Order: sequence, then C-alpha cells, then structure tokens
Amino acid sequence: MKITISGKNMAVTDALREVTEKKLSKLDKYFFEDVPVDVTLSVEKNRQIIEVTIPFSGAIIRAEESTEDMYQSIDKVVDILERQIRKHKTKLQKKNKGFETIRFENVQALPVGENGKESSIVRTKRFAMKPMDAEEAVLQMELLRHAFYVFRNAETDEVNVVYKRKDGNYGLIEPEF
Repeated sequence: MKITISGKNMAVTDALREVTEKKLSKLDKYFFEDVPVDVTLSVEKNRQIIEVTIPFSGAIIRAEESTEDMYQSIDKVVDILERQIRKHKTKLQKKNKGFETIRFENVQALPVGENGKESSIVRTKRFAMKPMDAEEAVLQMELLRHAFYVFRNAETDEVNVVYKRKDGNYGLIEPEF
C-alpha cells in the first residue's frame, strides 16, 4: 500500500506518522502494493480525528474515527476498516473479478447475521421530487428528522443528496456523469 498522510489544523509528527503507517500496515495482507491509502489527521477542539480512504478497482473503503486521543483514533479506524473488508468480502469479490488490487485469500468472512442470512434490501420507496435548492432540502430533512435527503436541485435539475455530518454541519452530494 502507498500511504499518504496529511494533517489538517495540526502538524503530523514523525512519531504519529510512524504509528499510523505501522497500524495501517496490518491491512497490507488484504491489498497489493500499489493500492493508494489517503490518511488525514485533524484536530477539532478536544477531538482527534483520523479519516482513511482506500480507493481500489472502482470501489472505495472509507472510515473515520474521533476520540480524545489520536493514537486511540488510529487503533479504532484500523479495526473499522478491517471489519468493513471482512463484512463485504463476497460483494467485493463479485465487483472486483479480474482486478489485481485486493487479496481475498487473506480475508476471513465475518459470520453472517444472527439469523444466518446476509443483509438485503427489504423496502423500496418511490416519491416525487419537486425541484428545490439545497437550503430547502436541509429544512425538509430536519423536518422529517432524517440523516439525509434526496432532492432535485432547482438550479441544475440534477438529483442531489444533503446529509447531516457528525460535526453537526451539512454535506451536499452532487453526482458527476
């Protein structure tokens, strides 16, 4: 893996860089050498935040963790990434057939849910999307008490998504085609 570490609102010390690389090297057994790993370390008030993004073969594995101690955040984010890889092993295998980026022979599948079944889509919703701006979509999302809201952007006539972030702010997803 090719690990790129950057800091936001903080300087990345050599010790922090070494620990991060050492902990993330646990994931080497799952990937081939040329897979890029982007790591962002940041500080917001008393929160030590680490974000890790691993793009490979058209898929992206991402994890974010925040605690009061950066070293604890690093440990937790590695556990989250390993769990995601194990949990989605079969789905990733189907999606990445023929690609040489992930080593599935090293991924042990997690036990399937308690009832012995794999997760599946159990409900489908259809709804009309009236054109609105992002601020109105945020208001609708808050009124519905949802974590995200899908809407048609009145300015671009594209389908967009607004979502509530962990830091209390909002995000807007605008797809590119």
